[in-house]
Amino acid sequence: MTTIQFRRRLIVIILLCVAIGGAVMRHFAMPGSTLRDIGTLLMLLWVPIIGNVISWLIARIRRPAEQAPSPFDARDAFEAHALVELTLRQPKLPSHDTPVAEGEHRCALVVDNEAFSARWWVRPGEAFRRGTAQTIEVEFLAPALALPRFPADTAFRMLVGESFIGDGRVLQVLESA
Repeated sequence: MTTIQFRRRLIVIILLCVAIGGAVMRHFAMPGSTLRDIGTLLMLLWVPIIGNVISWLIARIRRPAEQAPSPFDARDAFEAHALVELTLRQPKLPSHDTPVAEGEHRCALVVDNEAFSARWWVRPGEAFRRGTAQTIEVEFLAPALALPRFPADTAFRMLVGESFIGDGRVLQVLESA
């Protein structure tokens, strides 16, 4: 248990004791007396804690299930299926205009209303800036389904999450596919 968790638990216990003390005080006080009113106020100190406990329970119930591993995880090595020219869109906030991180990036490439899972790499030491066209290799999760929709000079959009973050076109379908 962390220090914060311990402190929260201690606060809940103290407020519960204060509320129970207020209930006892209210029970034995004469109706209409100040002591009875103070007991009522002490009992009301417990109300915010009940709200916090209910919100904690709701958060536990709504906790998202763990995602299944990606089929890309089972693949040994990156196998390029297409060479594409990609331009990532400029971010809306200037503070988010940073180079794309090195490593693997997963996305969906969208042609018309069809999307195909893909991944691409930014190699160590390479710079990949938003707003400039870059030539990269792309691997499709299902190349047999995707490659017929991605012949040379096909324009596409890149979808990550729920946002289109880039535009591109296919330069060449690679023979290894």
